[in-house]
Amino acid sequence: MKIAFVGKGGSGKTTLSSLFIRHLAVSGAPVVAIDADINQHLGAALGLDESEAAELPAMGERLSLIKNHLRGSNPRIASAETMIKTTPPGEGSRLVRICDPNPIYDACARPVELDGGAIRLMVTGPFTDSDLGVACYHSKTGAVELFLNHLMDGRDEYVVVDMTAGSDSFASGMFTRFDMTFLVAEPTRRGVSVYRQYKEYASDYGVALKVIGNKVRGDDDLDFLRAEIGDDLLVTVGHSDWVRALEKGRPPRFEHLEEPNRRALQALREAADATYELRDWERYTRQMVHFHLKNASGWGNERTGADLASQIDPDFVLGEQLAAAV
Repeated sequence: MKIAFVGKGGSGKTTLSSLFIRHLAVSGAPVVAIDADINQHLGAALGLDESEAAELPAMGERLSLIKNHLRGSNPRIASAETMIKTTPPGEGSRLVRICDPNPIYDACARPVELDGGAIRLMVTGPFTDSDLGVACYHSKTGAVELFLNHLMDGRDEYVVVDMTAGSDSFASGMFTRFDMTFLVAEPTRRGVSVYRQYKEYASDYGVALKVIGNKVRGDDDLDFLRAEIGDDLLVTVGHSDWVRALEKGRPPRFEHLEEPNRRALQALREAADATYELRDWERYTRQMVHFHLKNASGWGNERTGADLASQIDPDFVLGEQLAAAV
């Protein structure tokens, strides 16, 4: 299952995504966690200290390796240099799975132990001073989009992505790569406006969207969210002493997380799992092609000097039925 956490800056999406990752990990589920936010805080939220987080290998700096591996023997892709962030897989491409080892995990993923469980953590890398004037952060998240485009994930396997804040998530087709998107909203007009904007953008693409109400302090906050969001409001979360201890660098065992918050995390998992039966791999592949053609004509053909539309394999549909061929 592919799951995104989105929301405006400061809404608490990184904290909530890290809690959800822990919830999955302690159950023994296979998890790949990806920090795709320009502010790289997921490692710290998962308990890494500053030096450990700083040493995580950046996917954005290993884009050539990622492209070369995923390209495989696909005859429609002349070289890794002609691959862009939206390049879809085809016959001969190398596909990746959650559990199986591959060179991308070797280069870009690091194991993180969480209360008896373990995950793979991957990060895009921060936006640095050297990027100013010559790059945008979306070029770094392109590594994540390529990875997701070539991923075959099954039931009870999870990729959890902490996305860029606000509407930046729509700078590419990556927002369509998920089975479930959780939007973290505070009980404020700004928090609700981000939800409405996201829902409007996502509705044309069949994106499954549920809202987590965060920093809810009482019935007035809850009533506000219910009135403004309606049935999309899945759970609400209030103050957590456990989270405060984590932020101080002294997290208790995860089993001591407050019971209401534990129930909220289980509700998130159940909502995500319920989307498995609704998977439409043909639509998923069709959306990859749509955004690839859009990027090819918008900038990719000029950037690479190639006709990137020719990379599309008209007979290829990504899906779990291809697992045996990996």
